Amino acid sequence: MGFTMDESVNVLGQALQSCSRDPITGFFRNGNCDTCVEDRGSHTVCAVMTAEFLAYSKYVGNDLSTPRPAFQFAGLKPGDHWCLCASRFLQAHDEGVAPRVNLAATHERALDIVPLEVLEANAL
Repeated sequence: MGFTMDESVNVLGQALQSCSRDPITGFFRNGNCDTCVEDRGSHTVCAVMTAEFLAYSKYVGNDLSTPRPAFQFAGLKPGDHWCLCASRFLQAHDEGVAPRVNLAATHERALDIVPLEVLEANAL
């Protein structure tokens, strides 16, 4: 049984651009920050990883930098693009450690959680 993907529109009201295929990212692992009702974490913000953000994410309980071969996950490094959970991005922003955001690759559903002004303030 498959999930029904929401329309692929970015926060700018345009067609959603790809976030990353290396590493492959997204709730659907299609390289895009597409989402659906089953995506409880709203993996909708296309962010460029920094050492500071990766350390912060590990500190708050989501280790994105350690490889997990059982899940075909090589671990993220600074410079990698990744579809972050919108709430984690907002939390990082509030703590002053938000990574940069690719607005063209950030799904419009991120706006349900993160104000556009916050995304724009962190745009590439």
